Amino acid sequence: MALTEPTIRKAMPADKPRKLFDGGGLYLLVSPNRGKYWRLKYRFGGKEKTLPFGVYSSVTLADARNFRDEARAQLAAGVDPGDLRKERRATRRHEAVRLKAEMRFSVGSDGALSIRLGAGSVHLNPSETAQLRAFLDETRAVLLKE
Repeated sequence: MALTEPTIRKAMPADKPRKLFDGGGLYLLVSPNRGKYWRLKYRFGGKEKTLPFGVYSSVTLADARNFRDEARAQLAAGVDPGDLRKERRATRRHEAVRLKAEMRFSVGSDGALSIRLGAGSVHLNPSETAQLRAFLDETRAVLLKE
C-alpha cells in the first residue's frame, strides 16, 4: 500500500528503526531518534544497494517519488544511480577546489581592479589601483637594484 502524507506525519519512532514502504523500492526509515529518512532499495550488478534521498519534511513524498522514478530510469538505462551521484559529487568537489586555487584578476574600463581568489574577492577603485601600481613599480625598482 502506498504511503500518504498523514501516515508519514503520524509515524512515531520505536525502539528500533523501522521501514514504511511506498512501492518501487522507496521507503521511509523512521529512526528511534525521531528522524525520518527517505531511501531507495535497489539491485545493481547482482548486489542490493540503498540510495538516500534526504530527510522527510525537507523532501516531501512527491519529491521522493520523483527521485525514485529518476533513479529507476537510470537503472533501466544500465547506470547505477549511486555511482552516478558519487561521480557528480566528486566533480562538484573538484570544481570547488579548482575555483579556490585559481586567482583571477580583472580590470574594469574605469581602471578599477578586482582580484578573486576562490570565494573571496578584493575590489579596488581606480585611485587605489593607481596607488597599487605605483607601489609595485617602486618595489620592482628596488628589487632590480639588488
